[in-house]
Formats: sequence, C-alpha cells, structure tokens
Amino acid sequence: MYLRRFPDRSRRPRGSRRSRAGVTLLSVAALLAVSACSPAGSTSTSAGAAALAELAALPKATPSALAPYYGQTLNWHSCGVPDFQCATMTAPLDYARPSAGDVRLAVSRKKATGPGERLGSLLVNPGGPGGSAVGYLQAYAGMGYPADIRARYDMVAVDPRGVARSEPVECLDSREMDAYTQTDITPDDRRETDELVDAYKKFAESCGARAPQLLRHVSTVEAARDMDILRAVLGDERLTYVGASYGTFLGATYAGLFPDRVGRLVLDGAMDPSLPARRLNLDQTAGFETAFRSFAKDCVRHPDCPLGTKSREVGGNLKAFFTRLDAHPVPTGDPGGRTLGEALATTGVIAAMYDESTWEQLRGALTSAIKEKDGAGLLALSDSYYERDGDGRYANLMSANAAVNCLDLPPAFTTPEQVEESLPSFAKASPVFGAGLAWASLNCAYWPVRPTGGPQRIEANGAAPIVVVGTTRDPATPYRWAQSLARQLSSASLLTYVGDGHTAYGRGSTCIDSEIDAYLLRGTPPAETKRCS
Repeated sequence: MYLRRFPDRSRRPRGSRRSRAGVTLLSVAALLAVSACSPAGSTSTSAGAAALAELAALPKATPSALAPYYGQTLNWHSCGVPDFQCATMTAPLDYARPSAGDVRLAVSRKKATGPGERLGSLLVNPGGPGGSAVGYLQAYAGMGYPADIRARYDMVAVDPRGVARSEPVECLDSREMDAYTQTDITPDDRRETDELVDAYKKFAESCGARAPQLLRHVSTVEAARDMDILRAVLGDERLTYVGASYGTFLGATYAGLFPDRVGRLVLDGAMDPSLPARRLNLDQTAGFETAFRSFAKDCVRHPDCPLGTKSREVGGNLKAFFTRLDAHPVPTGDPGGRTLGEALATTGVIAAMYDESTWEQLRGALTSAIKEKDGAGLLALSDSYYERDGDGRYANLMSANAAVNCLDLPPAFTTPEQVEESLPSFAKASPVFGAGLAWASLNCAYWPVRPTGGPQRIEANGAAPIVVVGTTRDPATPYRWAQSLARQLSSASLLTYVGDGHTAYGRGSTCIDSEIDAYLLRGTPPAETKRCS
C-alpha cells in the first residue's frame, strides 16, 4: 500500500485554498518498499467483520513493572526551532518483558500561547506509518493549526518507535534505495519477476540485519501504548489527539486499548482496522483510480493537458506512456544519472493524487516528459514522495513503513503466483495503476519477522465521543473506510468532506475546520450526518 499520510503543509499558510500548488506529497507504501500486509482473504467489512475479534482493552490499573515509565520526568530543552522544546522519553522495548531493555522516543512540544484557560496537551500524528510527527509538529501543526487551538493546548508530538528521531529503522543506504525505487514493478516475464522478488528479499534481509531486535517491536499496538505513557508523563488524565491517515489507525488502536482515557480524538482520513491487507490494498487501488478520474476530468479542461482532450482517453494514454517508459526511460538531468522509467513515473503520478493543488504541477511534469523527453518534473514528485533530498539522502520513511505494516498484518500475498492470480481484480479496480499496486503488495512475503497483529474490529466501548473524518474521493484512505470505522467505534460520529484529496482538516474547507475546532475547544462533536464541501 501507499503511505497513508498527510501532504506536507509546511509551506501552505492556514486558510489557503486547495488550488495552491507546490506542496510535498507522500503516500502509503511505495510501489516497492512499502506495502501493507495481510491475509490472502478479501473479505469485505460488511460480510466478514462480524466474525472478527475485537481489540480488547488493557486493564485500567498500570502494571507495577511499567510504573517507572509512567512516572518518569521529561528533561525539556531547546531543540533549535524557535518556540519549540524537545525531550527524550523511554518506553519498554517489549511490553511483555519490560526488563528486557528500553526504546528512546523523541518528543517535542510548543506550549500553549494563551489567552484562555489551558486545556491540556494536543498530540498530533501525520500518518505513514513512518512519517515524523515531530517534524510535522515543528513544520506545520505547531504554527499552522488555528490560533484558538494553539492558545489553549500545548501542541505535542512523539516520533513513533523506529521512526525518524526515535531509533529509526534503516534498511538500505542511499545508493541501494536509488536502485530499489527504480525496480520494475510490472514484470513482463519470469526474469523480471525474479528481479522484483530479489529486490524485496534484499530489502527485507537488510532490515533484519540492521535492526534485529527493534524490528520485532514497532507495531501499532506498541506505539499506542507508548502514547499512553506520554499522556501520563505530560500530566493529562485523558488523551486529546489529531491523527491523519495511518494516524487514524494509531488513534483508534489507542481508543481500543484505553477507552477510559480517551479525551477528544479526531481521526482524519480513516483506515478500517477490520480489513486484511489484500483487501486494504485492493480498496486503495480503487481509491487511486477514483482520484485519477477526477484528475482526468480536470486535465482535459486545460489546453495544456498532455493526455488527450476527452477524459475517457486520459487513462489509456497515461498507461501507454508508462509502457513506453518501461522500454525506453527518458533523461532527467539527475546528477547521479537516474533516468525516468515506469516505476519512478508511476510513483510521481500517484504522489500527485494526494492533493488536487498539485494537479497543475503534474500536468506540467507530464507535458515535459511526454513531449520534451524531460523527466525531471516527475522525478521531483517521486523524490518528494520517497523523502529523498537534494543530496540523494533518504529519510527512513520507507524502511519504517514496511517495518510497521509487515508486523501489523500478515502478508497480502506470499508468492508471485498469488499476485498473478489477483492481477485481474486489481486491473479492474484501476486499469492504470492496478498491476503495479498488486505487485507492490508482495513485499511483506519475505519479511524476516513474523507479524504479531491481524485484522480486528475496534469498538472502544466506554470511550468519550470520537470524530471520524472521511473524504468522498480520498485516494489513499477510501471513504468507505471512514464509514466502517465510524460504525465500529461505539462513540464515533462521522464528519464527511465531499471532495478530492487525502484528509480534510486544515485543507481549505471552512465547514470542516469549524466543526473540528469546535470539538477540540468545547468537546461538541458534529452531528451524525454532517457533510461539508
């Protein structure tokens, strides 16, 4: 799956409209590296969720072995970003054996500015898995959230275990990642299939060799338990939290484990925890197709659309372009000699599906690649997705994403033959992206650590009111997932944004923003059927 994550809004002032271009995008499992994993079954929520186990709440009393963690004091210090403080929190590496060692987690905060009575801490997470919450806080949330929210709350973030500043999982070096991201993800014959499988195996083996102990303990359940330690250390009786994309799964997991400690939870761009990975991947494939059709309709309204003059032509023309790139990559001017092949071009296009404000940028990049044989624009979109900087260094996003996904759920596929059997269903879901996303679902098959989680319902009985937010044409977290999560959570209300793009809060809808702001400030959830545009 592609990375379930907010676009980077660090360069977008609050209230700017969705037409504004130039944001950096990320998504849910790089066509290669980051596929969410799950059982081979494709049971839908409605047909199979009733038979699933429910995530059980943990005992209300804190175990004595965890008391030192809950009682620790954070040593706050300046971290080089004006108005922000940083600290390091410790948590047990293995909650089943707290004495077996610790993991050190990076925490940052920006204290409430006033005026008004302080409401406590507001924890934020941008998704991923693998996105840096600390980076998101310091670049966007701590300055871009509404002034009323920042006045009343300490804005707080913790990088989950294995992510960014919190003992990051690292699998491949930069040169190896360059090769990995260019691997052909639509194999045409046995040789290309073997090359793809070898790439997955090398990635998995490298992760296992570099982080053999931590790799077993980066699950979402463990990250949610870390958040409860942070809640206590911050002095809050209940957790107030805004999670986006994968962050909704993290927040819902927290609610299921600690329903009596739920304060005000906003879950924006929701995931459905009851689905196995193959179904998650198939649903997401259909989500990208929905977003692409919206892009196609918009593209043909502009005279510079390089993919045709009728929306029904756009998909076929893009697929034909990908096929040409598979045989004949185009130059990019990259100092390292990278060319634009099918894999990087596909990633660049999918990255732009996350936010309609980048569609103009995508049209320009496609025009350059198709008509001028210049792949630099699509390469830039792909690099932003992979968090590759101008010096060729990668953040650990891709490594952490695979590590968490492959631990949370069993693999979607275990053999290439299973992928081949499923190609028709993925192609039906998306004629343009289906094959690549099907093969991307194979990576967890070779993971060196057995999964510890599985699909399950999360009801969080007894929790305070929770707000689930869904966008009707969300590419990465389809709207049906938000509907399903809202039905599962016993105290949830569903807030709907009718529109395009991934997630809704802070993206230009006054209706959405006012409903969420009122909930965070006054505890009043939206009406059950509230819809915004």
